[in-house]
Amino acid sequence: MTFDGQREGEKVLFIFRRHILTAKRGLIFLIIMTGLGILPMVMWPGDVRMFWIFLGVFIFGIFGAVYAYILWYFSIYIVTNERIRQISQRGLFKKTVIDLGMDKIQSISMSVPGLLAGIFGYGTIKIQTGVGDLIITMVPKPKKVLNKLQNAEKESNG
Repeated sequence: MTFDGQREGEKVLFIFRRHILTAKRGLIFLIIMTGLGILPMVMWPGDVRMFWIFLGVFIFGIFGAVYAYILWYFSIYIVTNERIRQISQRGLFKKTVIDLGMDKIQSISMSVPGLLAGIFGYGTIKIQTGVGDLIITMVPKPKKVLNKLQNAEKESNG
């Protein structure tokens, strides 16, 4: 795997995303839009125009769900032998990129913040550096990601 901005000799060790539940707003939006679309059909059951209103509102809800999914899908963390690159999709046309050199990492820790996190299998990864912390919430399989990050950090720093 290669990525834009990859340096010569830099190897991608692994890639991860936040948990799919971070895109739950899109699903909630779709459910709300579906409910709002059904409401006129219930209030005026014989009017065919209400079906078209429902269809329009439902399609709008689908666009909202797809938008949330796109933001989730294109927001990734790339771990290489030299750095951790966070790529965050903030809108359809806005993207932010943050690089954290492996040599800057002081410690890496993990926590599972509660019952839902335990049930759905996500947690928080905290990467401490001299200048600040990188906190990644809702990481799926946080123990596995923590171990991979610690191995990558150990490998790069010798």
